[in-house]
Amino acid sequence: MAFICWNIIHFMKKILLLVPFIILTTIEIKAQTFSNEFLSIGVGARAQALGKSVIATTDDVTASFWNPSGLVRNVHDDWQFAGMHAELFAGVGKFDYLAATKKIDDNRKAVSLSLIRFGIDDIPNTLNLFEADGSINFDNVVPFSAADYAFLGGYSQYLFKDSDRWTVGGNLKVVYRNIGPFANAFGFGVDGGIQYWGEKWKLGLAVSDITGTFNAWTFNFTEEEKEVLQLTDNELPENSIEVTRPKATLGIGTYKQLQKGFGLAVEGSIIATFDGKRNTLIKTDQFSVSPGLGAEIDYKQFAFLRFGLSNLQQDTDINTTPFWTVDPSLGLGVKIKNFQLDYAFTDIGDQRNGTFSHVFSLLFNLQSKAVKEGF
Repeated sequence: MAFICWNIIHFMKKILLLVPFIILTTIEIKAQTFSNEFLSIGVGARAQALGKSVIATTDDVTASFWNPSGLVRNVHDDWQFAGMHAELFAGVGKFDYLAATKKIDDNRKAVSLSLIRFGIDDIPNTLNLFEADGSINFDNVVPFSAADYAFLGGYSQYLFKDSDRWTVGGNLKVVYRNIGPFANAFGFGVDGGIQYWGEKWKLGLAVSDITGTFNAWTFNFTEEEKEVLQLTDNELPENSIEVTRPKATLGIGTYKQLQKGFGLAVEGSIIATFDGKRNTLIKTDQFSVSPGLGAEIDYKQFAFLRFGLSNLQQDTDINTTPFWTVDPSLGLGVKIKNFQLDYAFTDIGDQRNGTFSHVFSLLFNLQSKAVKEGF
């Protein structure tokens, strides 16, 4: 019996000691294919409800994230602020976003600042759970957080002096990632975009991490923690560089005024990633392509009903028969004077695991101007 108990305790020690280590090794295994994936979640409940198909038509403070060229199209020529909070994966992860933008130079240019945080808090550090004599001491379990931050400085302007059809813009992006006392990373990158608004159709192209965003990881284990990891047959992670490869999104949208104050806006998008083969509609060893679609019905630009489709993938059932899946999303919105409140019910994870999330965001304008029609 004593021998069996000893083996059970030894097994438990290995499992418990792996909790923080799993997080760290995940970074190294997935770095080159899924680097900085927290930025793929996206900002703003409106965009989430539309399946993230907003590249061609985005024209508020959130444009700094989706397509910075749309910042200058904001109909409000004073300060505009936005905030968002979402609890993802059954509340395990928390995503927060704050941003501000303002037009300058006779409203022909715009600047913005944005902050994004995605974090998992209160993770138990079990590396020191067991004493040297094998006894368990829960007082040694100290919680820590694994959090990712992104700071974006955006700029946008009209491309031609006498025309409002073409706009261009870009972001300077700073990324900071932290895993408790164990590891941290700094990264820098550049995003860019362009929009064309014609009389009926709107086109947009956004490219994130144009030159690749480089994250330099530094690991900070104490000598005692290194010894514990080695005794449990775990390899020690080494300082490394990971690269977030470029992603390009092309969008096309239109807006039609319907009867009795109703309007309909539709945008389709095509997302191309260049970090290897993903499970998408089109996939090669060099790139993958996935479509998206969003639709919005408004009543006098006061109330909004939104739908979206994204993340088209091929899956297999229990008999290995292939079938296609798609992530749906829907949402509501309302504008009252200088406030806009948006809500989205969206599948950020895997819908079969019940990971639909409730997302809320708020836009606020210090000064309101006449709101133009359109998406």
